[in-house]
Amino acid sequence: MTGTGPARRARAAHGLLVMMPCAWCAAAAGTAHPGLWPYAHSTGLVDTATERRIGALMARMSLEEKVGQVIQADIDSIVPADLRRYPLGSIMVGGDPAPSGGVRAPPESWLAMTRAFRRTALERRASHAPIPLLMAIDAAHGIAHVRGATVFPQQIGLGAARDPDLIRGVGAATAQEAAAVGFNWVLTPTLAIPQDLRWGRTYESWSEDPALVRDYAGQMVRGLQKESGVPVAATAKHFLGDGATAGGRDQGDASVTEQELIRTHVQGYIGAIDAGVMTVMVSYSSWQGLKLHGNRSLLTGVLKGRLGFEGLVVGDWNGHNQLDGCSSDSCPRAMNAGLDMFMAPDSWQGLFQHTLLQVRAGEIPMSRLDDAVRRVVRVKFRLGLFGRAAAADPPLDWLGNREHRALARRAVRESLVLLKNERAVLPIRSSAHVLIAGAGANDIGQQCGGWTLSWQGVGNHNADFPRADSIYAGIASAVESGGGTAELSVEGRYARRPDVAIVVYGESPYAESLGDRPTLDYQSGADAALDLLRRLHEAHVPVVSVFLSGRPLQVQPEIDASDAFVAAWLPGTEGAGIADVLIGDAAGLSRFDFSGTLPFGWPAAPQADRTDLAFPFGYGLRYRVYGMK
Repeated sequence: MTGTGPARRARAAHGLLVMMPCAWCAAAAGTAHPGLWPYAHSTGLVDTATERRIGALMARMSLEEKVGQVIQADIDSIVPADLRRYPLGSIMVGGDPAPSGGVRAPPESWLAMTRAFRRTALERRASHAPIPLLMAIDAAHGIAHVRGATVFPQQIGLGAARDPDLIRGVGAATAQEAAAVGFNWVLTPTLAIPQDLRWGRTYESWSEDPALVRDYAGQMVRGLQKESGVPVAATAKHFLGDGATAGGRDQGDASVTEQELIRTHVQGYIGAIDAGVMTVMVSYSSWQGLKLHGNRSLLTGVLKGRLGFEGLVVGDWNGHNQLDGCSSDSCPRAMNAGLDMFMAPDSWQGLFQHTLLQVRAGEIPMSRLDDAVRRVVRVKFRLGLFGRAAAADPPLDWLGNREHRALARRAVRESLVLLKNERAVLPIRSSAHVLIAGAGANDIGQQCGGWTLSWQGVGNHNADFPRADSIYAGIASAVESGGGTAELSVEGRYARRPDVAIVVYGESPYAESLGDRPTLDYQSGADAALDLLRRLHEAHVPVVSVFLSGRPLQVQPEIDASDAFVAAWLPGTEGAGIADVLIGDAAGLSRFDFSGTLPFGWPAAPQADRTDLAFPFGYGLRYRVYGMK
C-alpha cells in the first residue's frame, strides 16, 4: 500500500471508478467487490522507524495485554484500578456517562477522571508493558458533554455554511477543548449522507451532497489532528451507508446497490482517509441484509484494502452483539471481519475472557489479533502518547474560551438560511421595540439539541451553560445596544405593542432512533407555534420565524403565517450569532448578511419524497436580493 509506480499514481485519481468485468453478477447480497471501488490511502500513519518500535513493544506483550488493547470500556462500568487486572486499550465516554457529580460535573472532575485512568495504565508493574490509554469522548458539536464547553452548531448547520476554513477551525477548537480535560480521541465527524430526512441522525450529517461531505471530511480531520496542535485522533463514522437505510430507520438496512455506496456514501471516507484520519467507526446498520460489524468484504477488502486505511477500526456501542451467533461479551466474527477494537461499554470483562479463549483456540487467528493490536498501538505512537506526561495537557481554561466562543458565534451566523423575507421585515433596526416569543426563545437546551450534556440532550436548563447566550439574550443585547427595547414572552403576550415579533420554535432535543419520524410534517396535530404566528399576524404585527430543527421539515403553514422565515438548525450555545444577522443598526442597515444555503432540499409535503420540494438544495436568500444594504 505504500509503493510507487502506476498503482500508487492510480490511487490519486479518486474520482476514477475502475469498472471491472462482471465476474460477481451472481454474488451473495452484501458482498462488496474491492476492484470496483476508487483508491485512497492513509497519510502520516506508517513509517519504518515507528513500525520498528511497535514491533519491539509487541514482542514484549503478553497475550492478555494484546487482547486488552482491542477492547474499549465505558467509564460507567470501570474504575482505574480495574486496569491492573484488565490492561484495556481504551476508555470512552458515551452519551450519558459522566464523572462523579453527573452530567453537570465541573471540568475539574472530568480532568481528574481522565488523568486517573491514564496514570494507572502507565504504572510500572512486574510483567506489564505500560501502554498509554486512548481516552475517547463523543464530540458531535464540540465536547458538549462537558459543562462549560463550547457547543458549536450541529453538523447540518455547518453544512449550510459552506465554509471549509470554518470547518477546520471548529475541528481545531474541538480537539483543544477535548485535550484540556484529558481526552486524546474524539468520536467525530459523522460522514453519513442521509437519503431520508425522517432519520433521527440527519442533523449529525453535513449535507446531501457527496462532494461537500468529502471536502468537509478532509477539512475537519486536518483541524482536529493537525491544526489543533494537540494529540487528538479523529474518527470517521459510521462506515458505511448509515444514511441510506430504508425509511430512514436508525440501525436499519441499506438495500442500495454497490454502485450507490461508491457514488454517494463512501465519498466522505475518501476525504478523511487522504487527510490522515486515525480511526474509523463501523455502523450499526446493514447493507443488503448483512450487518456492517460482520462484513469482511467492506471492512477488510474495501476499507483496509482498496481504500488503504492504516489506522484502527472501532465498533459502535455493543454493535457486535447484533451479529448472528454473537453476544455482547463474545464475537469472534466481528474481529475476523476486520474490527480492531470492540466498543464494549458494559460487557468488557466477559469479552476480554472470551476473546482470550478464542485466540488460544485459533478461532481468532493470532495474525488477526496482531494486526489489530498493531493498528491500535500505531495510533498511540502517532499521537505521541508514549512518554507524554500529564503536565503536557493544555490549560483547563481552553474550555469555552473567548476565541472558541467567537468562532462558534461566527458559525451560527454563517449557518442561517433565509427562506422568506416579505416586505423586507429583515433586518430589524436596533432602535425598535422587539417581542421575542416562542418555546425556543430563551431555551439554550433546545437550541443545542441532542448530544448535549447527555445523550438525548433533554432536561437541560440555561444555568447548565455558563457564559452561553440564549437566542433571546443575544437579541436583547443587540437591540438594547442600539437604543431599542426587547420584551420576552413565550406565549407572545405583550405589554406594549411591538414593532416586530421574533418567534423561536421547532423540534425538541433527540438523538439517534428516538428522533426517527413517520413523516416530515412538523406538527400533525395541535400546533402552538402556528397559533401564535397567526395571532400576531392577525394583530398586524410583522412576524419573523426562527425555526430550530435537526432537518428540513414540512412547515408551509408556518411559512405562510410569517413575514420572514429563517432556518436556524440547532445553533448551539452562541445564540447571539442569530442576532448578528437579524438585528441591524439603529437605521435598519444590516451588520451581517445571510450567507447560508440549504444543505438538503426542503420538503413541500410530509411524505419523504426528495423530488417534491418547497426549496431546492442550495437555496438561500440574501438581503441584497431586495436591494438592501
